[in-house]
Amino acid sequence: MVRLGGPILDRPADPAAWVAAVRRWGYGAAGCPVGPDADAAMIRAYAEAAAAADIVIAEVGAWSNPLSDDPATRQAALDKCKAGLALADAIGARCCVNIAGSRGSRWDGPHPANLTDETFDMIVATVREIIDAVQPTRTYYTLETMPWAYPDSADSYLALIRAIDRPRFAVHLDPVNLVCSPQRYFANGALIRDCFAKLGTCIKSCHAKDIILADRLTTHLDETVPGTGALDYGVYLRELDKLDPDTPLLLEHMREREEYERAADHIRCVARAVGVRFRP
Repeated sequence: MVRLGGPILDRPADPAAWVAAVRRWGYGAAGCPVGPDADAAMIRAYAEAAAAADIVIAEVGAWSNPLSDDPATRQAALDKCKAGLALADAIGARCCVNIAGSRGSRWDGPHPANLTDETFDMIVATVREIIDAVQPTRTYYTLETMPWAYPDSADSYLALIRAIDRPRFAVHLDPVNLVCSPQRYFANGALIRDCFAKLGTCIKSCHAKDIILADRLTTHLDETVPGTGALDYGVYLRELDKLDPDTPLLLEHMREREEYERAADHIRCVARAVGVRFRP
């Protein structure tokens, strides 16, 4: 079984309204409904509402750049990641997720230094600092896979897991972000299988989108709505189905309600075709 989820565009005002909105979307999982500035009573109320309704809070996003060359930006990012991880632990989210960061001026952009040993060591140090500061007991800190920054493959993720050496460091998988060449594009089913074979139960949350290769030189790869690209959702869903049934698959990066509905319909259709059920 797999839990499908996505953003709740309705912006509900309280836990009961949030549960109702998640149900209207037909989801079994959703992103964190509150931010790190929420008080303890509110966090507890949402955690209890989610548990009572059998909704998994998939992840707390801590999107920022802990690798920034600017000291103030770097410190603000570290603080945000620590606050996000503390919130994830308090509310019972599956994970807190960020990217590793970038050495360039754009927080999530490419840079010549991103895929170097020096940056690998910087990532190890920042992740250790975040986890050691918070000491989570029921959630995990994770890094979203990326095309031009570590972790950029199952092997580099394994190397980070070994180097970071913290039991509360785990995996956030976005296979679309790993499709960075025609070779990976046309063999993305094998790429997905490799990720699940090597990372397996370390995977705590996943993203759902799609990717399309344009037929013009040199290479142009673009995100697109699930069902309009080439990602092998049959493989993706079958591999997810082997994991903990609470592992969420969250739709993201679409622009409007209709796109999210169409994407969810496509994924459900593929799931039926390959014999995968969604929970609840």
